[in-house]
Amino acid sequence: MAIYTRSGDRGETSVIGGRVSKDDARVEAYGTIDELNSLVGQAHSLADSEHFADLRQQLLEIQHELFDCGSDLAYAKPEDSGMTPKVTSALVERLEKWIDALQAENPPLEKFILPGGTLLSSTMHVCRTVCRRAERRTITLARETAVPPESIRYLNRLSDYFFAAARTANVRSGVADVEYVRGSRVFRN
Repeated sequence: MAIYTRSGDRGETSVIGGRVSKDDARVEAYGTIDELNSLVGQAHSLADSEHFADLRQQLLEIQHELFDCGSDLAYAKPEDSGMTPKVTSALVERLEKWIDALQAENPPLEKFILPGGTLLSSTMHVCRTVCRRAERRTITLARETAVPPESIRYLNRLSDYFFAAARTANVRSGVADVEYVRGSRVFRN
């Protein structure tokens, strides 16, 4: 089987139920989610089983859910498709539980922190920023057509998860977060 189809050589791609331009808002949204999924795979490969078994499992589940989220956005006419979104409020609630558990390991924040520390933490921060972009692209899409609202909630919460996980990766590795020194105290505990 050839991996190339030549069907996109004129700048169009297939979505569920039709074809659109490769720079269509729908393609931008699920394409950014795909980019995020690749970075999550990288983070997963950096998390060793000894110290990060829970994160490895969570990241693997998130990768599957990102495919689901992209699939939920890939319908040319979602309002006419009769599709049932795969991303649900239960996934958002589960992310919140994971965030709470990770935050319990992290020291309190007083100032903004610089993305960095360990390679795993840095990668989680990149996941966070790409997730925010995916959320923005999905909101742009939602201005044009119907989008499952749980997809936006999921991406919003997922970026919070990556922030908490990045800090936990540093904590478990004995590496302190670096505060943004020019900032004032912005968080009250």
